[in-house]
Amino acid sequence: MAVAVLVFSAVLKANAQYDTERFYLMGRQALIDGRYSAAIENFNILARLDSDSYETYFFRGIAKYNLGDFRGALEDFDTAVRINPVFTDAYHYRGITLSRIGKYDEALKDMDEAISLRPGFMPLYFSRGVTYFLSRQFEKAVNDFNRFIRSSPKEATAYLNRGASYLFLGDTLSALADYDKAIKLDRFDPEGYIRRGRLYAMDGELDKALEDMDKAISLDTANTFAYFNRAILRYDVGDLAGAMRDFNEVLKDEPDNALTLYNRALLRAQVQDFDGALEDFDKVININPRNVLAYFNRASVFIEQGRYWDAVRDYDKAIELYPDFAKAYMNRSYLKNLMGYTSESKKDYETAQRKIKEYRQKTSTEEGASAFADTARQYSSLLALDAEFAQKNFDDELLQYRDIDIRLRPMYRVATGRRALWNMLDKIYENGLMDSLLASLPVPCVVSNADDSASGDNPSQYDDFIAAIAKDLSENPERKSVSLFVKGILESDEKQFSTAMDDYGKAISAAEDAGDAENPLLALMYMNRGVLQADMIDFISSMQHNVQVLTLDNRGSTTTARVQEQSTSSYDYSEAIGDMIKASMIYPDYPYIYFNLGNLFTLSSEHTEAIDNYTRAIELYPYFGDAFFNRGLVLIYLKDKEKGCIDLSKAGELGIDDAYSVINKYCKEDED
Repeated sequence: MAVAVLVFSAVLKANAQYDTERFYLMGRQALIDGRYSAAIENFNILARLDSDSYETYFFRGIAKYNLGDFRGALEDFDTAVRINPVFTDAYHYRGITLSRIGKYDEALKDMDEAISLRPGFMPLYFSRGVTYFLSRQFEKAVNDFNRFIRSSPKEATAYLNRGASYLFLGDTLSALADYDKAIKLDRFDPEGYIRRGRLYAMDGELDKALEDMDKAISLDTANTFAYFNRAILRYDVGDLAGAMRDFNEVLKDEPDNALTLYNRALLRAQVQDFDGALEDFDKVININPRNVLAYFNRASVFIEQGRYWDAVRDYDKAIELYPDFAKAYMNRSYLKNLMGYTSESKKDYETAQRKIKEYRQKTSTEEGASAFADTARQYSSLLALDAEFAQKNFDDELLQYRDIDIRLRPMYRVATGRRALWNMLDKIYENGLMDSLLASLPVPCVVSNADDSASGDNPSQYDDFIAAIAKDLSENPERKSVSLFVKGILESDEKQFSTAMDDYGKAISAAEDAGDAENPLLALMYMNRGVLQADMIDFISSMQHNVQVLTLDNRGSTTTARVQEQSTSSYDYSEAIGDMIKASMIYPDYPYIYFNLGNLFTLSSEHTEAIDNYTRAIELYPYFGDAFFNRGLVLIYLKDKEKGCIDLSKAGELGIDDAYSVINKYCKEDED
């Protein structure tokens, strides 16, 4: 007997070893192929097979990093380091991730630790050089790039980065030499020509600069940065039509590029296209309501159109945002005088003169002064990116104009279909009582939130099922509630809302009349009827596309979010909520009911209740990815982005691929 046990144990170990290797290879291959969500799925399984495998967390962290989930990546790199404190790669990539989110001091500590563990690994010096550059320690960056170049003298990217570091140190000759070297090593990389072209432009060699931008675009016709820079150069040489074409080319691929929108607005105003200019300024302000110059220049367009009060309001806003903006006071003074408000005009003029005096006093001291106070500066000229583009300005200026709809993960209901054959390692929700009730129904049913819930069943069979159920109702009245419930399920799948609603109501009444008020199946009936009521609202309002949608708008450094007004003011979800609450009272341990309540409360703008219900669903089912996703969206709406993005990261880890697109749009900017 003892021998048999040992043999069986050996077989288990062999199978476990095989599974581990298989999932590891599948995960690595998915990483190589760029299928990062698939990689995470495999590494999730590995983590459950062996929670002490530091490489599993490391590779999963890389997958999350590539999906833009930096928080999730850091958690996995932290775990890898905790399990193996001498794992160089984990320190290296954690440092890269920390650098990516602007935590440069922490990043440098990790880079230093990695170098101390493996001082001969030259890519570490490259990564640390980038981090030194981003943290404005340019001399140290040059030193690290020097060390890397000595070991890899044919790596063009290292020369580009060292050239940028020299540029910040004011050594334009060394910068130019490095850009020349990078181009010589890789003449098919547009980045070298863009960098060198910008340097030529700084030195006033516009013809050479244009040649380099033309070359960059010929190598990469989709390079919007090259088009942007060429647009500025064309404007500087008086080719306004060419500049406009290049701005349009950028916006064709990047309609959310705020800096380009701003510059095109200025250019449109110069060519008397005032309506177009206002359209672009409106978008810029929608992106960043604190963009002072957008208000200032939009006011000028309003004046051209004779819309004086609109112009005054824009000057008011510019001054509110920057109280020392002397030129805004001057312009408002001129406008108020034109409108006959002489006393207010005089007050603005005196304020402007006082601001100018204060500015001149500051510029003669070490304090310096803000350029906005300098009335000699022209604010109607195009904004080009200066040498600091490589540090942060370009990212800051591309304020990502987005106004997109991000749908909540939909509600769960009993629908026709069969349960998928899941891998035994997947942590799916199981409830013995509910599963047995579903299995007892006369047609195969599952609890699902999939759009095509039939899961391969032939919808043409529904008519036969419904006819059979109608016959059963007349012959077996004791099964009335179950038969009516199933009939309602089939009708719901067929989008026969009215008849389904009627049958759900009859099923509930029949069950209660029969004394089944505490039967968990009654909870499913209430759950389905509540979801159907919400579905009917969704169907009725589908032309407006405004139900079950959180609209998240990026607005500068602070993302705001709102549920569309129509979905809360025009539609009443109280009956659906009532049914779902009844379901929870009958069977209080079913996570799908609380998830549905979370959605209904979200649609009713009762966000605290929504979060409470999503949380309850997660407590009952800790691997409920949809609940993490929806709770994350609501938390972002409530401006608790830290917690919201953590929830989205967890949702992505649990297989909700949509989470990563949301993370990329709304979680990155607060990670510094």
